[in-house]
Amino acid sequence: RGDRSGIVKLKPTREGWIEGLLEAAGRDDRIVLLDADVSRSIGGERFADRFPARHFNVGVSEQEMISEAAGLALAGFVPFVQSYAVFCAGRAWEQIRTSVCHMGLGVKIGGAHAGLSAGPDGATHQALEDVAVMRVLPRMTVLVPADSNQTRAAAITAAETEGPFYVRFGRNPVPEICPEGCRVVPGGADVLREGSDVLLAAAGAMVGICLDAASMLQASGISAAVVNAYSIKPLAADLLVELASRCGCAVTAMDHQEAGGLFGAVSELMALRCPVPVEPVGVPDSFGESGSPEELFARFGLTAEGVASAAVRAVSRASR
Repeated sequence: RGDRSGIVKLKPTREGWIEGLLEAAGRDDRIVLLDADVSRSIGGERFADRFPARHFNVGVSEQEMISEAAGLALAGFVPFVQSYAVFCAGRAWEQIRTSVCHMGLGVKIGGAHAGLSAGPDGATHQALEDVAVMRVLPRMTVLVPADSNQTRAAAITAAETEGPFYVRFGRNPVPEICPEGCRVVPGGADVLREGSDVLLAAAGAMVGICLDAASMLQASGISAAVVNAYSIKPLAADLLVELASRCGCAVTAMDHQEAGGLFGAVSELMALRCPVPVEPVGVPDSFGESGSPEELFARFGLTAEGVASAAVRAVSRASR
């Protein structure tokens, strides 16, 4: 717990992913990496340089990549697979469902360039639905780390934990929020700022933006708690219910479709255990567009101002 705002060092989360994978592979020779022809852009080349016999580039063949990973898991390996999130979570979804999750195999999936971080690549490459389709799968753990340090920790946790994992991370640099050497646990979350009027639950690139929004809200007399809800499945249910109950309302923020992502997960939880108003900050039932990540975040209202406005709406609903 504690306020970690004011940190301005920038680093792409995808760098943390490969750093964590290299660290884990150095300790466990069962770890192998399968790439779908994106070794250069995600970092697989670094793995291949260090562990050439444990790296496999299967080409543009995400469905076969997942099936091969399932076979490797059955043979006693710990397979990591990586591709752009829109392809590994979308194109290979049926293989993930049937070959991995149905058997509870320990395949670790890295969904890279997720959300609006794909920027100029446009709508076809901007995975805005990946968390929704991954979190509905039984036995799947879904992590959305906030920064490079936490992405590194997520990769290590995936390597050390039984069962299938989906780790979502971006391409563009984001502020470092979490300290080096931080730990990630399924079902965990970090309280970054205490507050009493509204809960801001964020994941990924929106965590730093919510810290900025909390400072804006404080200036207008609204006390906002900020939680880095990096574990989407399982959720940090008890913590989120405790804070939402104390505040009386909540806002969720993630660069994903509003439906099915963090907003869906938190709203489902609140409907069952703590019926308070929840306002979403996300992409409102539309595809992305071409542009820089900064332009796209502004285009869809994924800004400190957008979060602050959603918080004001939530507080107003709670007071009725």
